[in-house]
Amino acid sequence: MKIRYLFATALALASFSLPVSARVVKDTLGVAHDIPDTVDHVICSGPGCLRLLTYLGVEDRVVAVDGMEKRASPFDSRPYALANPQYKSLPLFGQHLGRDNPELIMALDPAPQVIFKTVGSSGLKPETLQQKTQIPVIAVQYGDLDGQSDQFYQALEIMGEALDRKERADELIAFFKDTKSDLEARAAASEKKAPSIYVGGISYRGSRGLASTDPVYAPFSALGLQNLAASKAKASGGHATTIAKEKLIEWDPDVILLDLATLQLGPDAGGQAELMGDPAFQILSARETGQVWGMLPYALYTKNFGSILADAYFIGKLVYPDSFADIDPAKKADEIYRFLLGKPVFDEMNTIFNGLVFQQVPVQ
Repeated sequence: MKIRYLFATALALASFSLPVSARVVKDTLGVAHDIPDTVDHVICSGPGCLRLLTYLGVEDRVVAVDGMEKRASPFDSRPYALANPQYKSLPLFGQHLGRDNPELIMALDPAPQVIFKTVGSSGLKPETLQQKTQIPVIAVQYGDLDGQSDQFYQALEIMGEALDRKERADELIAFFKDTKSDLEARAAASEKKAPSIYVGGISYRGSRGLASTDPVYAPFSALGLQNLAASKAKASGGHATTIAKEKLIEWDPDVILLDLATLQLGPDAGGQAELMGDPAFQILSARETGQVWGMLPYALYTKNFGSILADAYFIGKLVYPDSFADIDPAKKADEIYRFLLGKPVFDEMNTIFNGLVFQQVPVQ
């Protein structure tokens, strides 16, 4: 009888010590994490991670930020940050690009119950950071809107599950899929022949000039447009790449799109300055006809998904005016931002970039 009693007591104590409120979430690396039933305090490490959390609508659960959120820049092209200026006042837990500081993280009050980290970030690996902090580090892959869209959707699903925002994650995925389908359908229905078109000034690890382009530029893919730089896709690994100046002159596109992040290089450099002052570009047809247009920046701290969709609608209206006649690009941009961020930020973005968003860029 005594042995049975002791066994029952031990079993009861063991049951009492188990985290009965905990649940398991598996990350993109296949690692299963025990996390609290309710997650109220988190941090996001690595490029784009905080953007995804903002899309999920749980900004109030962020207890600290990395160095990117603390930067003061007159050309901040991250809509999620513009919509949430409070991020700048939160404590610092490490530097940008995933270079986390375990000591700072462990000193946070309130302490994060979960750390989200984008795969490929520099600094500590997820398993090492978890070991040092004893906090679950849930890895996600940022993905994109083209060949790696499944990774993007999976990231939303994983974070949504961990944050009890599964319904919102499903809404986001449906929104992106439906928006891409709308763009594709409008382009396919147009009776207009698309002009040849080039996008320059794409940022990659900093601002770039006119020769910086993206061979897998998502707005072109959504609209079925030929990307003049597509042959560079394999060599670039799907990132921005720099083409030879002579190549752009050889292509001589009908339309040039200028990613306005290039303005960060200053008035004497960047795409606009090159088109105005570089003798080699004086003969470009788009320059002569005024078909140089300013675009919302494609990437800062990796890709700006909302701006990519907004840019696609503007490009659609530019090259397929019959199918996009009902679209006001500025209003469409804010419709997208409202859904993703909860508030419009187009006017603020346009002011930052000298009123040139979706406008002809002076190059003469």
